[in-house]
Amino acid sequence: MAIRVGLFGTGNCGALALIQLIEDPRFELVALGVSSDDKVGTDAGELAGLGVATGVIATKGMEAVLAAAPDCLVYCAMGDTRPVEATRDVMAALSAGINVVGSAPGGLQFPWGAMPQKAIDRVEDAARSGNSSVYITGVDPGFATDLVPFAIASTCQRIDQIKTMEIADYATYDGAEVMSIVMGFGNPMDQPGMLFYPGILSAAWGTAIKMLAAGLGVEVEEITESYELEPAPEDIEVATGVIAKGTVAAMRFEINGMVDGKPLIVVEHITRVREDLRPDWAQPAQPGGSYRVEISGEPSYVVDICPTSSRGDHNYAAILAAAGRIVNAIPDVVAAPAGIRTTLDLPLGTGKGLYRLG
Repeated sequence: MAIRVGLFGTGNCGALALIQLIEDPRFELVALGVSSDDKVGTDAGELAGLGVATGVIATKGMEAVLAAAPDCLVYCAMGDTRPVEATRDVMAALSAGINVVGSAPGGLQFPWGAMPQKAIDRVEDAARSGNSSVYITGVDPGFATDLVPFAIASTCQRIDQIKTMEIADYATYDGAEVMSIVMGFGNPMDQPGMLFYPGILSAAWGTAIKMLAAGLGVEVEEITESYELEPAPEDIEVATGVIAKGTVAAMRFEINGMVDGKPLIVVEHITRVREDLRPDWAQPAQPGGSYRVEISGEPSYVVDICPTSSRGDHNYAAILAAAGRIVNAIPDVVAAPAGIRTTLDLPLGTGKGLYRLG
């Protein structure tokens, strides 16, 4: 019998998750919640860009989604700029006995040591009261910062360092809030985005670093962060508008999980809006963008991950991968014990149920 699923949030990630929820026979979409008035009353098939009528009509907010009592809620609303509200939404679903998978709030990816214990306890209490579980994998952090490095690390005899990288051109990324407010593209050089406020990088990627450390069986003593910004040499057109000459057009940032005084776990991002900016920074393994996992040890590895899609470019493909991981986790999360679940305690995803005759 198909798992009854509701979805809240049809932005970049949610709209791609919606495609699978409609097309994958393992799931029955029973409710759809949105936050934009212009999407209210629209069929899910139209919002997914599939050109089909599903009979599931978008409603404003979470109320109707929870009232539909799905087995699982796919939560893809913005969490970067509203972590408290996102956590409350998740708790409301858990308390109502609805399991949750999603991209936000990012702190729940691996909250221990990253979120206040009181906040963790409140989420766990909500899950226990509803006999439900929650799994938040994120978009980034996401599969490239835990699933892939864990798989490779499992073949090593010794590990000296794990580094995960995203190297991408964001010119086609159509998300104004992330581009402008969070990352600060197009901002004056002395006014960086929210991401570069003290402690935000450590908070955003600290969950992934602490989970990798837990998988390795070590404790992170300290998380350090650093960043560099590069101005646009002239006006540059991007999906969200124009990056004016002299404003932020490229960035490189690094978050280090320190163990024994050394950076054991490193997350590095190199993000541009034009490929020729800062050629001295690392370049992607395919035009547009890629992920990279580097493990120093015995043996050592450099593994490039190059997502592509017949429906869009590298940015589309990367978000599609994140959405796929969220949706494919639904059966295991529904079957899991109540509480906060992570990549460390869920079964290894194998792609079960994804083969379909074309």
